[in-house]
Amino acid sequence: MGVSFGLFYTSCKPPKEAREEEKEFLVTTPAVADTLVTKDYVCQIRSINHIELRAQEKGYLQKIYVDEGQHVKKGQLLFKVMPNLYEAEVEKAQAEAEYADIEMKNTKTLVESNVVSPNELAMAKAKYNKAKADLDLMKTHLAFTEIRAPFDGILNSFRVRLGSYVEEGELLTELSDNSKMWVYFNVPETEYLTFMDKSNKGILSNVGLKMANGELFNHSGVVETIEADFDNETGNIPFRATFPNPQGLLRFGQTGSIVITTPVHNALLIPQKATFEVLEKRYVFVVGKDDKVHAREITVGAELPHLYAIASGLSADDRILLEGIKMVKENEKIKFKMLPSSQAISSLNLYAE
Repeated sequence: MGVSFGLFYTSCKPPKEAREEEKEFLVTTPAVADTLVTKDYVCQIRSINHIELRAQEKGYLQKIYVDEGQHVKKGQLLFKVMPNLYEAEVEKAQAEAEYADIEMKNTKTLVESNVVSPNELAMAKAKYNKAKADLDLMKTHLAFTEIRAPFDGILNSFRVRLGSYVEEGELLTELSDNSKMWVYFNVPETEYLTFMDKSNKGILSNVGLKMANGELFNHSGVVETIEADFDNETGNIPFRATFPNPQGLLRFGQTGSIVITTPVHNALLIPQKATFEVLEKRYVFVVGKDDKVHAREITVGAELPHLYAIASGLSADDRILLEGIKMVKENEKIKFKMLPSSQAISSLNLYAE
């Protein structure tokens, strides 16, 4: 009696695994939908016109009429290099020109009276012309002692101070025209081809600019220039977008990101949480016809809030593991429940901050 009871007890005791309830996983398929893909490109912001202002003559900096960071108008006087020497040279050249003019007039009278030959008059005219040219040259040198703004703009910091001795060509400051800004960014070859497609012709005529604080600049820009050659090392080609800057918020040297929105037709969309990464490659678990999971590498074409648009590696009919990717092993048979792709996506918090 005791033996038979012992056998009955042993045969009816379930193993530990059998006592545990079998896990049921959620499985879905990629959603196929038209969507908008937004891509950011790191950029550098430059003024439409940015120049160095340098001394055109040597001497002591006698006067500074403006301040650093000041907005100036075209033709406005900014600096003056001590002009005393050039003023004296102008006066000397003026006197020599007046003397040559008198000499030329006297010679002309003598020629008319047949006292001297016409050659004498020609030589007097040449002497006068040379004196006049020297005067114009000295006036130009004198004008060079005044540094004026060649266009409307904003001044950078000064490299010299009042009373400094400056050499010819020495840098005084920089002047930036910030009425419009040129924004440079690099585009990979594959994305360049997308932008050049006729169906996407209008994309580059309305691009955004995300500033360093993460906020979007309140004016859109236009890509007006694409450089001629690709960089063989990076595979990128430089683009240049132009942005209006009426409030002067943008300055030379700022950084940010160009934001370009591209329509994608029949995109394959999957939740980001259904993927995992190994050695910088991204994978999903695909459930085969035998209900076993197999890791498959995918290529992400674009990243959306909580979603990936898949470029390669999946088809619309593939069944992918939605949750519990850390709880399964390769080639493991699982019990699962199918969740429609629309429901899987709608359950995501797409508007999370």
